[in-house]
Amino acid sequence: MMSNTARIAAILAVLIAGSCTEMNDGTALHADGAYNHPITVEPATKSLTVSFAPGDAGLMPEDSMRFDQFVQGYLAGGGTGAMNVSVSDGPGSSEAIQYFGERLAQAGIPRARIMVGTHQGVTGRVELGYIAYTAKTDDCGDWSENAGDTLSNLPMANFGCSVQHNIAAEIDNPEDLLQPRALGPADAVRRNTVQGHYQKGEITQAEKHKTDQPNEQSGSETDVGH
Repeated sequence: MMSNTARIAAILAVLIAGSCTEMNDGTALHADGAYNHPITVEPATKSLTVSFAPGDAGLMPEDSMRFDQFVQGYLAGGGTGAMNVSVSDGPGSSEAIQYFGERLAQAGIPRARIMVGTHQGVTGRVELGYIAYTAKTDDCGDWSENAGDTLSNLPMANFGCSVQHNIAAEIDNPEDLLQPRALGPADAVRRNTVQGHYQKGEITQAEKHKTDQPNEQSGSETDVGH
């Protein structure tokens, strides 16, 4: 007679065997879209080339617009680390370095992250670049199996793929998947205010203002059973 332990082990073996199968390439396929199509984070270089004229000319309007969009992409979370600026070596290189350094700083990029240098090439050619992380998963569209054959009751290769693509596209900063962000600065003013109320025995939360709006919910305490 089979013991209870043996029965449980047999049931678990059946469940485990039924929860996954193999894809055409031999990899395991589970009833979990996140397992079948994991999101990966890869670095990618973002670059921009513009023409700079010393003196009052600076950047042409079209290059200036492209420059602003490039910087906004960096500030929006697409960039990490340094913003690299390389200007053509020769007359006007110092002016170009100063121009782009100041413009990047005024746009909100910390000066410690602005790295400048020179290169040999066409006069007035300025190259900017930074490293951005992108989140993605494998391509969908594997219809090698017959969707009408459900006797095995196992997931198909595409299971969960589109959901994983949507999640990857919605991630604000893919670098968050690699490491957590540093904590922001504490609100010392609010902290001191709350502590002051607490020490005086006062209510520490913000006062709720009354309103005449019909949708405003309110509640009151009542004595029940007295």
